[in-house]
Amino acid sequence: MHRAGIVLRWPLGLARVSWRYLWRVTAVHRSEGDGGAGDRPDPVPQAVLDDDVQRVEDGVGPLLLRRYSVRIEGASLPPEQVIGRFSGDPNCGAPSDVAVFEKVRGQDGELRVGDEFVIRMPGPWDGPVRVIATRPASFRLATLRGHLEAGQIEFRCRADDGALLFEIESWARSGDRLSNLLYTRLRLAKEIQLNLWVETCLRLARDVGGRPQGGVHVDTLRVPLPT
Repeated sequence: MHRAGIVLRWPLGLARVSWRYLWRVTAVHRSEGDGGAGDRPDPVPQAVLDDDVQRVEDGVGPLLLRRYSVRIEGASLPPEQVIGRFSGDPNCGAPSDVAVFEKVRGQDGELRVGDEFVIRMPGPWDGPVRVIATRPASFRLATLRGHLEAGQIEFRCRADDGALLFEIESWARSGDRLSNLLYTRLRLAKEIQLNLWVETCLRLARDVGGRPQGGVHVDTLRVPLPT
């Protein structure tokens, strides 16, 4: 019943996100370029690697590194507490209109290596992920079988000249050929994903009592695959 309620909210949720996208007053600065071998992600640690993990090597199409960043002024929390709050309840930042984090392995309110979530998203976008690394001011997830993408994503925060810098960085390829069509060719999934993480940056800034300065930056690099 809980999942059915989430699904029923999707059409309205997508409409709201699209409306916010059209009328958003916060600037979104995009850049695209070419990366190098040094921009590839670290290997998934052996301790959390099994057949369920959907590695970059298992994907289809180009490898993209995407970084979403926002500088937050006036935040009431230090970086470690920002990440602690977000990792304990990702829904405090993610826009529930189009994405709901459901913890399916591990204790609520805390985050440990090996914990798993399913990110409920519109259409066939449910995203199962596993926690593969945690630090005081960052944590990293790897995609699992059935995810739209194959790769990793990291959430981190640090002090930045009297303010905070919150970043979301992903290294990913499409999970299969259909995903590659929707993401790379038609760009539909790409725009849904971009709006999801831009909204997360803005919502988290508000959640910690701050305000975004200079908009949200979205930088994309096309990274060469290992030969």
